[in-house]
Amino acid sequence: MIKEIKQDGEARMQKTIEALENAFSKVRTGRAHPGMLSGVTVSYYGADTPLNQVASVNVEDSRTLLVQPFDRSMVQAVDKAIREADLGLNPMTADVIRVPMPALTEETRRDMQKLARAEAENSRVSVRNIRRDMLNDVKDLAKEKEISEDEERRAGDDIQKITDKFIETIDKKLESKETELMAV
Repeated sequence: MIKEIKQDGEARMQKTIEALENAFSKVRTGRAHPGMLSGVTVSYYGADTPLNQVASVNVEDSRTLLVQPFDRSMVQAVDKAIREADLGLNPMTADVIRVPMPALTEETRRDMQKLARAEAENSRVSVRNIRRDMLNDVKDLAKEKEISEDEERRAGDDIQKITDKFIETIDKKLESKETELMAV
């Protein structure tokens, strides 16, 4: 019973890490990467469609993204969607769309760093909430006399070790993202 609680909690914590990585991929650094446009939706025949379903997004060079719509008639709609996505990007349109990454100022880098720290803190809170749920489940088992007090204490220690491991992972990911942001 305790084993299932720990496995479930670990799986939920792993999803928190994946969500953090996804959030970090949207935080702009000085380099171009296709994940920056992952949140952009395009009006495609009246329906909001994710950009990656109507166009291919590639890195042309370290500071430019190349967006190639699958349907040539969608070039203007894709251009408009990128401009309106509030990413601070200004695409250049011809047959394909080139999206140059503006150079980051020191102030912009600091803002991006604050954003990354906020995302990391949200992930830490989420991991702690999962820990709380796991501990409550173990306490419920102890109340119903399904496990002994020793088993409850041991499970609590194991849950804390799992939590510490995931918090440490979040801290390492934040540290690497901050290093990436501050690199000129």
